[in-house]
Amino acid sequence: MTLKTNFLIRNTNRHGFHLVDPSPWPILTAFSVFTLVFNLVLWMHGYSGLIFILFSLICFKFLLWFWWRDVIREATFEGNHTSIVQRGLKLGMILFIVSEVMFFFAFFIAFFYSSFNASVGIGCTWPPVYISTIEAIQVPLLNSFLLLFSGFTVTLAHNYLIEGNWSKTFYYLSFTILLATVFTLFQIYEYNTCPFNISDSVYASCFFMLTGLHGFHVVLGTTFLAVCLWRHFLHHFTRTNHLGFEAASWYWHFVDVVWLFLFITIYWWGGV
Repeated sequence: MTLKTNFLIRNTNRHGFHLVDPSPWPILTAFSVFTLVFNLVLWMHGYSGLIFILFSLICFKFLLWFWWRDVIREATFEGNHTSIVQRGLKLGMILFIVSEVMFFFAFFIAFFYSSFNASVGIGCTWPPVYISTIEAIQVPLLNSFLLLFSGFTVTLAHNYLIEGNWSKTFYYLSFTILLATVFTLFQIYEYNTCPFNISDSVYASCFFMLTGLHGFHVVLGTTFLAVCLWRHFLHHFTRTNHLGFEAASWYWHFVDVVWLFLFITIYWWGGV
């Protein structure tokens, strides 16, 4: 085989896709998620202790750290995330958010179905006659302002990142994380002072499932933004290459929109 033929073969095999190296993290992470959910189910039925849940959660966190460490190395230091790879990652993030929308949509359907078909067991009314609902104009309204303002600050941080203003990006991203943390603390306070619990009729079940799952997504989004803040501090992002931050801002806006629907349906309309 001639040198010219070898050159042609090498050039025809070149493409903009990143063929990842074999990695143990996906299968190990999937197994850790399985054990975490399995232990949660056992704990709910009284067959397992919290120590097993904590151990599974710690393993899950460590495996994610190793997995994302490799991804950051591939994107930032090895330059493997070409424009085609970034396009695929953006599409993957969009599809992930769409799947999350469908996830919440199912619980909203359960809430509306139960409200329009109130049974005799709850007094044929919604909310049930024995449920003392939470005032929408108190902690929920304050949390709404916090989340809406956090969506504004994360957008400012993104705009300043595009402009190349490192300090203002760091400031507004830090402020966004602070607002998210305060929101979570208020949510914990609301749960501790709530006049009903998850076993008090279908209303309480839908309330805690929707608000609890949203709170879980807020914690995930806050962690996502905190990782982006640390990467920004290490100068991983540039004006044109900051896909991780862009994905985090998309996810945070999704959290904001879900909360607006929660506030309108659960606290305002469902609490009347």
